[in-house]
Amino acid sequence: MLSCCNLTKVYSMNGRAPLTAVRDVTLEVGRGEFVVITGRSGSGKTTLLNLAAALTRPTSGEVLLDGVNLWDLPDPRQALVRNQKIGFVFQFPSLLPSLTVLENVVLPTMFGPGHGNGAVYERATRSLDTVGLSDKCHAYPRQLSAGQQQRVVIARSLMNRPELLLADEPTSNLDEQTEREVMELFREIHGTTGATIVMVTHSSQLAQYGTRALEMAAGVICAEPPVEVSRRSLNVVLSPGRS
Repeated sequence: MLSCCNLTKVYSMNGRAPLTAVRDVTLEVGRGEFVVITGRSGSGKTTLLNLAAALTRPTSGEVLLDGVNLWDLPDPRQALVRNQKIGFVFQFPSLLPSLTVLENVVLPTMFGPGHGNGAVYERATRSLDTVGLSDKCHAYPRQLSAGQQQRVVIARSLMNRPELLLADEPTSNLDEQTEREVMELFREIHGTTGATIVMVTHSSQLAQYGTRALEMAAGVICAEPPVEVSRRSLNVVLSPGRS
């Protein structure tokens, strides 16, 4: 489903030596996989995720989603693909403080077809129910805990029923108990929706939640440690009609 082909990203450093954040990385992600990429801070994993989401243009290489090179698309078409096919969970909640939880979740629909349709609010309520926050529709972000805010971000990322869900350090600011709850939520989403998930994290302990684990260091994918795959996740990957 997702193909990152020989991706390299080099940042200029204002007169200093350029910084190569991602170096000639090739990554194939099959439909229905839950891939967890671990690595230390500065290993290039967040840059790789931004490249995969077409949020950052690669210095060289290609990003293909269902065989389509995202950087060959005109800007409006690329933006529509990001909006309709890709859900992105950022490291920090990035909720708009002046909007209610429900209004924050509805935001992705403002940039695609169906904007203004009352049905989107019903869908947003169902999305919040999926993450266990249907009772917080009219609350504001400041009234929520850090874990609840992250659940709202996940609900928002699911609004357009994305085929690909990308998550950047989604538990980095959470306590251990809340981290487990959020990771179980990702596992449940994967099991019930069949969405393809790629997550990056500094915690190697979270690799157990995916169906495949990779390790990244110094801008390259350097290892694929063994991962105990849950029966639910395995059933999603091997279910009929998915490849």
